[in-house]
Formats: sequence, C-alpha cells, structure tokens
Amino acid sequence: MQKDIKNIISDSLKINGGEYREIRIEENNSTRITYRGNSRENISINSGIGGCARVYSNGGWGFSSFNDIYQSKNKMVEAISLSKLNSSKSINFEKNSVGIVSLPARSIKNPKNISLKEKINILEHYKDLIVNKKNINGCEISYGDLERKVIFTDTLGNEIEQSFIHVILRISANSTDGNEMLQSGFSIGSLGDFSIVENLDKEVNECVTKAQKLINAKKIEGKESTVILDQILAGVFVHEAFGHLSEADNVYENERLKKILRLGTKFGNKDLNITDGAKIPDLRGSYEYDDEGTPSTKTPLIRDGELVGRLHSKETASKMNEKNTGNARAISYSYPPIVRMTNTIIENSNNNIKDILKDTKDGLYVKNWYGGMTQHEMFTFSSAETYKIENGEIKETLRPVKLTGNLFNTLKNIDGIADDLMINQGGGCGKGGQMPLPVSNGSPHIRINNCLVSSG
Repeated sequence: MQKDIKNIISDSLKINGGEYREIRIEENNSTRITYRGNSRENISINSGIGGCARVYSNGGWGFSSFNDIYQSKNKMVEAISLSKLNSSKSINFEKNSVGIVSLPARSIKNPKNISLKEKINILEHYKDLIVNKKNINGCEISYGDLERKVIFTDTLGNEIEQSFIHVILRISANSTDGNEMLQSGFSIGSLGDFSIVENLDKEVNECVTKAQKLINAKKIEGKESTVILDQILAGVFVHEAFGHLSEADNVYENERLKKILRLGTKFGNKDLNITDGAKIPDLRGSYEYDDEGTPSTKTPLIRDGELVGRLHSKETASKMNEKNTGNARAISYSYPPIVRMTNTIIENSNNNIKDILKDTKDGLYVKNWYGGMTQHEMFTFSSAETYKIENGEIKETLRPVKLTGNLFNTLKNIDGIADDLMINQGGGCGKGGQMPLPVSNGSPHIRINNCLVSSG
C-alpha cells in the first residue's frame, strides 16, 4: 500500500463513531474504443482515484464517497452521521478478520502493454472484414480494458489490496430486409488476457455470413415448443432468470418470494445443479475478497434439483440467519456494495448433445442472445440465432425468437442437460444502477419442453 494512502486511511479509521468503520480506495485506468456503422465512434482513455467511507451503527449504514482522497476524514465523519440517521433493528453480522493481504492482478497478456495504435489497427481490421460486404450495412464494435486496484481497510484490522485487469470485446454485423434491422455477433472477455482480442477473422467472417442469411430467413408463429439452448444462451438464462432470485436482498425484502424460495424446495430434476462463486478461478467474476472484505466462496444454489443456497452480504446473511457467501460487490467507489452474482453456472450432466438432438423430433435450436428482461420469476429473452430441428437434425435458419416464461415452471421443464459446459465472459451485469459489473456465466446445452416462443 502506498505510504501516503495508508496514512490517510489510518487517520480516517481512527475517527470515533459507529460500531464498525471501513474505507475503500480505488484506482482505475481504462481504455474504450467503439465503432458504429462504417466509422470509429469513440476513443477514450480515463484514469482516476477515489474512495468511500462506510459505517455501521445501531442497525443502520452510512455511506459517503469522494473523488479527493484527502477528503476521506471529512467523509468518514459524514458517514458516521448518516449511519445514526439510518439506524433500525440491530444486526449481528459476521466480523471476519483476515489481516494484511496483497493480491496482484492476474495477467497473461496485459492490455496496458499494447499500444493504442495496435488496438485500433486490430479493430479497424475487423471493421474492414464486415463493411462493404453484400447486404451488410454496417457494424458495431465495442472494445474495453480496465485496470482496477482496490484497497479495503476496516476497524477489524483488515488491510486487503486486490488488483484486476479486464478485457472485453463485442462485435456484430448488421443487415436489413428493408423493414427490420438484423444482427449477428459475439461477445468475449477475459481476466487479464488481451490475446482473446487477436486472430478473430474466422469468427468475424461467420458473423457476416449469418447476418446475410437472416435476410431470407423465415419468422415463426408464436407457440409452445421444445427448445435446445446453446451454452451462451443457457448461461444468460441461468444468470438473469435464476441468478438474480438467488441474491438474498431480492428475497428477504419480498414476503412472497420468501415463501416460494424456501431452502429445500424442489425446482428441477435430479440432473439440475447450479453454482455461483467468485472462488471459481480466473474468470471475470472471480476474486479472493468481496467489497466488504469477506473471503469469496463457491456456493451451491441448486443440488439435484433442490434449492440449497443463496448469495449473501454481511447484512443479508445476518437478517436471514444464513452463512455469508462473500457476494457483496460495488461497481466502483461511488456505490456501496450490494449482493451480486459472480460466476453463475449450470453444471454438466452426463448426456451428450448429439443424443439430446437425436431425441428431439420437432423443436428449435437457439443460440446466443441480444437482450432480455426479468420481473421476479417472469422472463423474456431474445435469441441471436434460431434453427429448425427436424427428426434430430438442425435444419434451416430462422429469424431470431423470443423465449418467455415462468422461471419455476421452466426449471421443471428442463429434461436434458449435456456434458459440454462452456463459460461466457463477454457480458456485464446491472443492478441498482451499478453496471456493467464484471461477471461470467456458463452452462452446457440444455433442452426445455413447453417453452413459449414468439417471433423476435
């Protein structure tokens, strides 16, 4: 820890007030490059340092952030005052002490060692592979890298320094049938490895071909259908539709969900196993300590179809009398930590995707995604690719579709889980105005019966 920052933090924590005090200091350096249509839209390079003070007092939390670290003492006083105003029923949260810890960033090919010119040249090349192709009227490319250093200290004697390097890239090719914009694309990401951005000609050219094929693809009529989700869309499904309902703050504040989401409730067949955990190594949602200084875990959520766990912060674990899982996260020092997913995964079963396909006489194969929304247990997702399944074989390309349903019914309708787990690190999560938080999600192929499908 830099000596001046350490002294500033130490002096701030010495201010009397509240039962528990913490300081979080962050230093960020980022690059973002975007293309839209046929031209480069934006280049930005940003750096900054700031922090926040958080105080617990008589059941209430006080929070105050700052861009000038020399204001940390004043902001600690402010947080103490706010905690007293927010006081309510006292909680007895777990007070873990890990001591002094310093964890460097994972880095395979550090993006900060790659010049801006080289990054632009790579992206320009991908742009040129897309534009001016038959029936292609533009592209969207978004590249970002972030180096983030977090220093967390509290009145329990914890001094935790962690660093992270994130790389993310999204590319799509656009076509149109004259009335509707059509897209084909992909997202990738990594924890500290710029090489994922390189040598993607094959993937970019495939986007172009798929976007061209969509022009003449048929739309389907709304109906219930058997659908097979690829690993990316199934991963998004488990994150959005189930993962957010596993975040304990979404549960303890809702009496209805408390009754529905009782531990021990059966939600799927014996092959359904779902896990979340920052302890899963080397993914964009991975870390050793959360933004409350709690050690990370690997948390079983569903085992053999039965709900066995959920995700917690210090506060929610205390209120629900369950173990803290270390899932309190903040997108930056401007926000207090809230309960968030990390790496959310449907685990492998022992079925082969070829056998699942062969056993599907009539259905749809849906891949990738282009958006969606959830409202408690109700969900809607849009696929990026859709194909007809006839007699166990993938046939013609169809227009993208929307999948709509009730989560709990849908989980029970999963009757095929493959053994080909794949992790997607190309997205970010939003909640409480904090987005895009680095997360990963993954799944093998899954088959769902009686899923409501409509034209996308």
